Amino acid sequence: MNELEDLTTLVRAATPLLVIETVDEQRVIDCFRHVISQSLRPLWRWTLIDGLTRLDFLQSDGDVAPDATATLEAIRGQNEGGIFLLFDFHSLLRYAMSLRQLREIVQRHRSSAHTIVLVGARIELPEELEALALRVPLSLPDIKELAGIMRGEAAAWQREQGRRVEVDGEAARTIVRNLLGLSAPDARRIVRKLIYNDGALGAADLPELMQSKFELLNRSGLLHYEYATASFADIAGVSRLRAWVQRRRQVFLDPAPTPMLDPPRGVLLLGVQGCGKSLAAKAIAGGFGVPLVRLDFGTLYNKYQGETEKNLREALHSTELLSPCVLWIDEIEKGLASGGGEDGGVSRRVLGYLLTWMAERKAKVFVVATANAVLELPAELLRKGRFDEIFFVDLPSPEVREAIFTLHLTRRQLEPGTFDLPALAVASEGFSGAEIEQTIVSALYDAVGNHGATDQAALLGALAQTRPLSVLMREQVETLRVWARERCIAAD
Repeated sequence: MNELEDLTTLVRAATPLLVIETVDEQRVIDCFRHVISQSLRPLWRWTLIDGLTRLDFLQSDGDVAPDATATLEAIRGQNEGGIFLLFDFHSLLRYAMSLRQLREIVQRHRSSAHTIVLVGARIELPEELEALALRVPLSLPDIKELAGIMRGEAAAWQREQGRRVEVDGEAARTIVRNLLGLSAPDARRIVRKLIYNDGALGAADLPELMQSKFELLNRSGLLHYEYATASFADIAGVSRLRAWVQRRRQVFLDPAPTPMLDPPRGVLLLGVQGCGKSLAAKAIAGGFGVPLVRLDFGTLYNKYQGETEKNLREALHSTELLSPCVLWIDEIEKGLASGGGEDGGVSRRVLGYLLTWMAERKAKVFVVATANAVLELPAELLRKGRFDEIFFVDLPSPEVREAIFTLHLTRRQLEPGTFDLPALAVASEGFSGAEIEQTIVSALYDAVGNHGATDQAALLGALAQTRPLSVLMREQVETLRVWARERCIAAD
C-alpha cells in the first residue's frame, strides 16, 4: 500500500488526529487533495496568517480568524466531518484552553468525526495529546517526481534566459538518482543552483551536488564529508586490498541486484599507526567512485539519557540517504570499547544498534572501519559476517618503502632518480609511511635552515635521528603484528 492509499484509508476510518513532520507543506496539501478525491470530504487549511480557509472549492466568505480558540470552535461547529490541516498549530497547544478544546474534538465530545492533521517541521505534543495522535511519515519524492522537478526548473530557466539548458542525458539521470533522499524544496533548490551556475547539467555538477546534499542532510553535524577522496595510485602497497575493491566495484554500483552475489558491505582495516589505514579508506571510496563520509564517535556521545543512541540513528539514517557511499568509522575501538559499566551501558547499546544496522541495512553504504588496538574491540564486531573481510595494514616492506619515498619526493618536486632508493629503504627499516613522509619534511626544513640541498645524505641523517613507533612501542606493535599474522588478510 503506498502513501496516498494509507492516508485515504486513515481518513475513511475517521482517524481523529494525525501528525505529519515535514517542511514540505505543499506536498501535504497535494496529498490530501488526492485523498478528498477518493473520500469526498471537505478539506480545510489553517495558518496563523490566513486563519481557517476551505481548500476544496473557492469560498468567498465565512473564513475564520487565526485565533486558536475561534478556530477550534469553528471546527467543532462543522456538522459535516472534514479534514483540517493545521500548520504550526502545535505551538499554541501550550495554552490549557486550546489543549482542552482539541482533546474534546479528537475524542468526539459534541463534535463530528473530523480528522485533524497537525503539520510542522518538528512537533512535540503534550503527553495527554500524544497518546491520542497517530504519527504518519511523509515519504520523500521518488525518481519520477525528482525528474519532474528537474524538467520544471530547466523550463523556468529557459523562459527567463531565452535559451535551452544544455543537458548531458546520462549525467542528468545520475543527478536525479543522487537527489533521492531530499525533500522537494531541497531538491528544487539544488537543481536550480546547478542550472544557474553555467546553464548546463553535466558530469561536472556531480561533486557540487553531493556536497550540497551532504550539507542539507548533515544538519546535526555528526558526519564529516571527505571532499578529497584518494585513489589507490596515491598509496604505495595495499595491492590485495586494491584488487579486492576492483573485483567488487561493479556489483556495488550496479542499480540492479545480482541474484548470485550479495552486495559488498564493508571491511575492517587493522594495522600499525601511520601505515596508511586512513588513506586506504579514502582510496576505497575513490576506487568505488562514490562519496566518502566519516563518522566520529566522539561527536555521538551525549550526557543525557538516550541522546547518544539517537545521534547514532540520525547519523546512519543520513548516511543511507547519501547512498551509494562509503562510511568511514575511524578508530572504531574508541567508540565501542567496553566501559565496564561505567558509562551506564551506553557503549553496549551503541554497539547493539550498530551491529543491527550493519546486518539489516538495505542502502548501498559500504562501511570501512579502522582500528589500531584490536584487543579492545568487542568480539561481536569481529565475527564473520559483520565485515566482508578483515585486512591488516602492516609496516611497509623494503619494496613498498621505496615506493613511498618515490611518492613523497615527487610531491615535493624532488627527482627520485637522484636518490639511492634501495639504500633509503634499508635505512628506514621499521618506519611507517607517515614516518617516512615526516622524515622527508624534516630533511627539507634542515636544508632550508642550513642553505643546503635535500640530498641522500640529508635524508639518511634525518632517518638516523628518528625513532619510529616500532621502536618506541616495540612490544605493543609486535603483539599486534603477531595477532594479525594468522587472523587477517594482509592488505599488501
